Amino acid sequence: MLHGWENFFIAAATAGATLIGLLFVAIMIGVGLSTPHGLHVTRAFLTPTLILFSGVLFVSLDMLPPWPSTWPASIILRLFGLTGLLYQIRASLKQRKVDFASLDWLDWTLFSVAPVLGNVSLIAGSAGLIAQKPFAPYAIAGATALLLLTGIFGAWHLALWIAKSRDKT
Repeated sequence: MLHGWENFFIAAATAGATLIGLLFVAIMIGVGLSTPHGLHVTRAFLTPTLILFSGVLFVSLDMLPPWPSTWPASIILRLFGLTGLLYQIRASLKQRKVDFASLDWLDWTLFSVAPVLGNVSLIAGSAGLIAQKPFAPYAIAGATALLLLTGIFGAWHLALWIAKSRDKT
């Protein structure tokens, strides 16, 4: 069922790992922004972005081993999806309380709704793996791509915020 998807998940794992590294570079650049407000922004926006990239990395790593059946991969994906869903709901509530740039409805959709959809797609894909449904790899790949793109969006906003904040200091 997962035959032929190796290149996609290798590319996604590589992108997730690389972007995690770049987030650490961004943190080092913004080290001087350790104000109380900066720490709130970091907790509310940087950590969820790191979680998104880490999720992409670990989902991809889960999909690459030659599992004897789809059950182990499916159970791991379901746990990732449920954990990601609960974390995203918590993160979205925290993000609403932080004054971070001027965010419009599209920004909030990408910060809040897109990760929820990605995690729901991951859960659906894991159920499809167990049921041997042909949509399962597409749902998992779609979730992976959506979480990656959402993380990139979050990282972009953080980079803009760091650049803007550095100009003030």
